[in-house]
Amino acid sequence: MKTITIPKAKRDFTLICNDIAPDKSISHRCAMFSLLSDQKSTIHNFLQGEDTLNSLNIAAQLGATVVRKGGDVEITPPAKLQEPSDVLDCGNAGTGMRLYAGLLAGIEGLFVLTGDKYLRSRPMGRVADPLRSIGASIDGREGGKLAPLVIRGGKLHAFEYHSPIDSAQVKSALILAALQADNISRYKEDLLSRDHTERMLRGMGASIETLEDGWIAIEPLKAPLKPLTITVPTDPSSGFFFAVLASIVEGSSVVIENVTLNPTRIEAYKVLEQMGAKIDYIPKEDIYEPIGDIKISYNGKLKALEVSQNIAWLIDELPALSIAMALANGTSVVKNAQELRVKESDRISSVLEGLHRCGIETIEHQDGYEIVGGELKEALINSYGDHRIAMSFAIAGAYCGMSIEDIECIDTSFPNFFEILNRVRV
Repeated sequence: MKTITIPKAKRDFTLICNDIAPDKSISHRCAMFSLLSDQKSTIHNFLQGEDTLNSLNIAAQLGATVVRKGGDVEITPPAKLQEPSDVLDCGNAGTGMRLYAGLLAGIEGLFVLTGDKYLRSRPMGRVADPLRSIGASIDGREGGKLAPLVIRGGKLHAFEYHSPIDSAQVKSALILAALQADNISRYKEDLLSRDHTERMLRGMGASIETLEDGWIAIEPLKAPLKPLTITVPTDPSSGFFFAVLASIVEGSSVVIENVTLNPTRIEAYKVLEQMGAKIDYIPKEDIYEPIGDIKISYNGKLKALEVSQNIAWLIDELPALSIAMALANGTSVVKNAQELRVKESDRISSVLEGLHRCGIETIEHQDGYEIVGGELKEALINSYGDHRIAMSFAIAGAYCGMSIEDIECIDTSFPNFFEILNRVRV
C-alpha cells in the first residue's frame, strides 16, 4: 500500500489541461456498444485506465478483435458473441460489471463477472433483480446481491420498469437488455441520470425515445447497429478536481479543454459557480456529445450552500466538492446523497473522516453531511482504495500539504493525475 506526500501548490498559477483523462463513462460504453454492431468501430482518445482496459479485455474475451495503438482503439465484433473460457474481470468498475450484466443477460452462454475486493462488496441486486424479472438467469453471492455474478444468457421479455434508484448504471443495464427483448420496453427514473447511453446508442441507430412523461421507450434491435466513430472527450469529473483547485488557490485559473458539456455531467461546475467561482463554458461541437472548453478562475472566498437537487448528476464529484465546502464561508449541507454509501468506499464516511483529520468540523447524516467551513490542515488520509477520495485529498494537499495512503487506486481512472498536479507545485 503506497503513501504519497503532496506539497502545496504555488499561488497565481495558470493551468491549461489538454491531457486530463478521457471520459471513463464514455470509454466503458465504447468498448461495450461496439459489440452491438457488425462492423469495425474506431475510438480515439480511449481512456488508458485499468478499469476501462478491463472492459476492452472483456470485449476481446467475448470474441471481438481489439487493436490498440495508445489511445486509438479499433474493435471488430465477431459474427456472434462467444462464451468465454475464463471469468470476466471488471477490476474496480461498477460501470463495467453492471452494464455487462445487462448486455450478457440476453446473449446465449455462461458468463462470470468478477472484480477486485472493493467491487465484490458493492450492491449488484439493483441490476440482478430487474434483469431476473424479465427472464435473465443471474446468481451470485447472497443470491446475486454481490459479485461474482454468474449469468446464463438467454431470451428476455419486454418490460415496464420504474426504477427506485436514479442510476445511469442501472438504466444502461436495462436499456442493453431491452435491445434484446421480444418487444418494446419502457424504463423510468425520477431524476434523469447521465444520459450517455441513450445519446450514443441513438447515434448508432437504436430506437430509444425519451417521452414527455419521463418514460424511455426502447425498441428491440432488428439489425446490428452502425459502428462507432468517436473521439472520447475529456472527463468532466476528472477535470473537476482541478476546477476545485483553481477555485481555492488565490489568483489561479484552470482551462479544461475538449470536455463533454453534457448537462448531466457538469452539474458540479454549476454548484461551484454558485459558491462563487468564476466559470466560463466555451462550446465547440455536438455530435455524440456536446464538447467544448471550461475555464475556472479564482473569484474570492467561496460561500457555503446546500446541495440537495440533481444529486445523480454530481454524485461522483461530491468528494472533491467537499474540499471546496471545507474552505467556504459558512456551513454547507449535502442531502439525498445516500448513493455515496455504496461507491468504491462509503464516501460519506471516508470524506468526513478525512476532513476531521484536517481539522474541519462536520456532521454526518445517513443521506449526506454538513461541513463547517474553516481552514484545512495537513494530515495523513486513508483513501480506502477509493480513487476519488485519494484525488480529492490530493487537491486539498495542493492547498495545505497532505499525506495520502493507498494511492494505487488512482491508476484505475486517471493515470496521469499526479503528472498534471505536479505542474502547480511551489
